Amino acid sequence: MSDFTRRSFLKSAALATGLAAVATQKVVAQTKDTAAAATDTTGTMRANVAGSDVIRVGVIGAGGRGTGAAIDCIKSSPGVQIVAIGDAFMDRAEECLKKLQEKHPENCTATKETLFDGFDCYDKVINAGVDLVILASPPGFRPTQLRAAVEADKHVFAEKPVAVDPVGVRHVLETYEMAKTKGLAIVAGTQRRHSKIYLETMQRVKDGAIGELVGGQFYWVQEGLWVKEKQPEWSDMEWQMRNWLYFDWTSGDIIVEQHLHNIDVMNWAMGGPPEKCIASGGRLVRDEPKYGNVYDHFDVEFEYANGVRTTSMCRQWEGGTRRVSERLVGTNGTADPNGIINGPEAWKFEGDYDMKDAYVQEHTDLIKSIRDGKPLNELKQVAESCLTAIMARTAAYTGQAVSFKWAMNASKLDLTPEKMEFGPHEINPVPKAGVTKLV
Repeated sequence: MSDFTRRSFLKSAALATGLAAVATQKVVAQTKDTAAAATDTTGTMRANVAGSDVIRVGVIGAGGRGTGAAIDCIKSSPGVQIVAIGDAFMDRAEECLKKLQEKHPENCTATKETLFDGFDCYDKVINAGVDLVILASPPGFRPTQLRAAVEADKHVFAEKPVAVDPVGVRHVLETYEMAKTKGLAIVAGTQRRHSKIYLETMQRVKDGAIGELVGGQFYWVQEGLWVKEKQPEWSDMEWQMRNWLYFDWTSGDIIVEQHLHNIDVMNWAMGGPPEKCIASGGRLVRDEPKYGNVYDHFDVEFEYANGVRTTSMCRQWEGGTRRVSERLVGTNGTADPNGIINGPEAWKFEGDYDMKDAYVQEHTDLIKSIRDGKPLNELKQVAESCLTAIMARTAAYTGQAVSFKWAMNASKLDLTPEKMEFGPHEINPVPKAGVTKLV
């Protein structure tokens, strides 16, 4: 797997062939799971963790999100041990280890010997006697690392997004089928689906509290985020990986990397992804080279199978109004999924609950599902939400209306670099509507 790229995966087989292969693997897996899937490199039974067994966790991607996810995992359940940490860069792996040892020394048994770096660090972590891996590398690496983890029979917490292009989404959906066959748990970093407030509000919406859904508005409008200037000692590839928010192949752009949270809520409410969309976007504020080739704003109209249209807005600009929310419109009222219903059946969530609690709850739910032998597998729903965001990005980049069916079945877009190695790496041009072609 260390030499695997999604580009070679695309060239080796069409989607239909890949799906047929999954069916074959299901049959093979049924005969191999008991003997092979449950044993790690130490010879200890690890895949079938139950009851109060210790959960041995490996962290892949040791930046701020990976470190934060490791801490959330520790807080979520008793018996969690961080035993291995990997990152493309050793300084980040070392920083992660230091923070975990300072904050939770009793739950971190990783040592310098179980710190790994390089493009193949994920393989080394997966093979370090772990039960569960946290995947928090830049999203462009997620499909490959997901496949490696599932093939090695590991449970997964995968940060969103799980792909940055349609080829990656199809790859992830094949991995979903593999994980389902093997009985492996995969929870994605869409924490709103684990929030007590969102769950209670959305259930009321599903039960008809605002009538039939006829529209909605979804926002992630905020100030700018961190940016890393290129250092003289960094190659092009190293800079793009360290400054990963600002390149299409590493992050998928802001609509995929960040606004996915709101888009996932939209699909949750509507019962699945939209049929098509139109969109616009651009770089009005962040036009310096340090911001790579991504946009700083998007505006999208999605259309669902029942003719319902929703609007979606995201931007990262310094100054101005901040709005991170969702609004559902029904025939008998409106709802803010974060705890408010307006209309004849008006309701407001009462209680002491912080949205930050959901970051821990998603790990609680994941580990409970593993120990109970009832593994959660959220990979398909987050993959579909990723593709929803990708098709909207494509519509903005090209100026064309884009359908979910086309993105899922026909798009050949694969942003994976030809070579995964440090050195020169050309940046794709900034997309321009009317010039950028549908691929």
